[in-house]
Amino acid sequence: MTAQHDAIVVGAGLAGLVATYELTKAGKRVLVLDQENRNNLGGQAFWSLGGLFFVDSPEQRRMGIKDSYELALQDWLGSAAFDREREDHWPRRWARAYVEFAATKKRQYLHDLGLRVVPIVGWAERGDGSADGHGNSVPRFHLTWGTGPEVVRVFAEPVQAAERAGLVTFAFRHQVDELLVEDGAVAGVRGSVLEPSDAERGRASSRTTIGDFEFRAKAVVVTTGGIGHNHELVRRNWPVDRFGPCPETLIAGVPAHVDGRMLEIGEKAGASLVNSDRMWHYTEGVHNWDPIWPNHAIRIIPGPSSMWFDANGKRLPAPNFPGFDTNGAMKALLASGYDYSWMVLTQSIIEKEFALSGSEQNPDITGKSIPDALKSRLAKGAPGPVEAFKQHGSDFVVANTLRELVDGMNKIARGPQLDHADLERQIRARDLGVASGHGKDLQVMAIEHARRYRADRLSRVAKPHRILDPAHGPLIAVRLNVLTRKTLGGLETNLDSQVMRPDGTVLPGLYAAGEVAGFGGGGVHGYNALEGTFLGGCIFSGRAAGLALARELS
Repeated sequence: MTAQHDAIVVGAGLAGLVATYELTKAGKRVLVLDQENRNNLGGQAFWSLGGLFFVDSPEQRRMGIKDSYELALQDWLGSAAFDREREDHWPRRWARAYVEFAATKKRQYLHDLGLRVVPIVGWAERGDGSADGHGNSVPRFHLTWGTGPEVVRVFAEPVQAAERAGLVTFAFRHQVDELLVEDGAVAGVRGSVLEPSDAERGRASSRTTIGDFEFRAKAVVVTTGGIGHNHELVRRNWPVDRFGPCPETLIAGVPAHVDGRMLEIGEKAGASLVNSDRMWHYTEGVHNWDPIWPNHAIRIIPGPSSMWFDANGKRLPAPNFPGFDTNGAMKALLASGYDYSWMVLTQSIIEKEFALSGSEQNPDITGKSIPDALKSRLAKGAPGPVEAFKQHGSDFVVANTLRELVDGMNKIARGPQLDHADLERQIRARDLGVASGHGKDLQVMAIEHARRYRADRLSRVAKPHRILDPAHGPLIAVRLNVLTRKTLGGLETNLDSQVMRPDGTVLPGLYAAGEVAGFGGGGVHGYNALEGTFLGGCIFSGRAAGLALARELS
């Protein structure tokens, strides 16, 4: 590996592939380093559902959705709630630039690479109930036809073609331990060669070192992701003042290689690290009954109908309904004094409303099979992966009566024993309102509103019914755990993805993109995410890094 490279990209995940793609389009020679083996090309993006945030797309217009740059920007800024003069300077600028990209060039950029999306637009993260606060005012979640693997493929294939042409060199099992700084500029990397591994994608691999390395180039691009599987760092940065105490039980929604190492390494080299207390974890995590990585968690993506109770058996207050306000629900459930919660639902609800996040949990869409998708999504019964969790998942309880359900819930509770009479009282109060055809329950009103959107009415939101109606049984309870996922802060970058120093000047020779950069600027999402924005953030910031560095090298 003695050839001269124009740039070094640290991390072969999605942002690294995008940056490398743009550099090779400009004829630049790139060395790509990654601590995992080639099986993990594309990183954690491969495991994603493939959701993409577009604004005023053809898919939205066909569904009768009226969206605009102005509305999307209002939603983004209301959700981000930027309030830090110093740390939010670049995130604010990245937010406006990213929403503009989502409303203009983003869809065509991906379409030209061969990426397609399903025609039905999903409505994720519906918000906190305020017009100018957190949440999506309209559906914007565009599901990739092929999920995460397809998002990876459209960038991996041209990069692999550039590898065959001699423009790209991959060095897998190379773990960067230090950024080389000379005369105030980053000039290369130094690190450890890890022993060879043939581990399957996502499996934890050895950290035994067999050698060391040092490579130099005109610039280094860091694209190594966040801290999602490093629960020590999650706990260290947990925002107790906003969320409440850090959960004792955390389950991991990302593979073990998502360790956040390069954040500290970048900071030691002189980079500005900002907004480390901002993070995005989910309250709807369940233990994977068929795990791939250690402590493997899957997120349930629920529709709005399940009743949600804290560990004490008290219904979460409005607007903490399933799928509305991730961080609001986190604060509400941790206020109970425990780190888990319960959803209570019916067979009718699970069949229509439960989806599981991740490419491996959606084989019909991942495999791009129209017959399988129609069979899975429209046939009677829950989708196969959901039914498998219902049958085998350690967090699921199924029963014909509420008393049997509560007994099962108490067997797996990590905290207080639930009171059957109290739970029955709350469910019956809700059911009486539903039976009246009117009622004052805000969650039932939200369900009716969701069903005004025809995609939700047909395939996503169950018709309101009494939870205790045996015709819709059996009853199901799900113990929900906190699942770690995304880092919203990171290395501070300008709009060219150049890393900044703490004094606000550029650190020459260093770029950062993707989650390690807070998906741009050191925190483009602010305090909240609108969903479908993480892959797009990797793409937008990786593209910015590649384009800017190609210009500089030229």
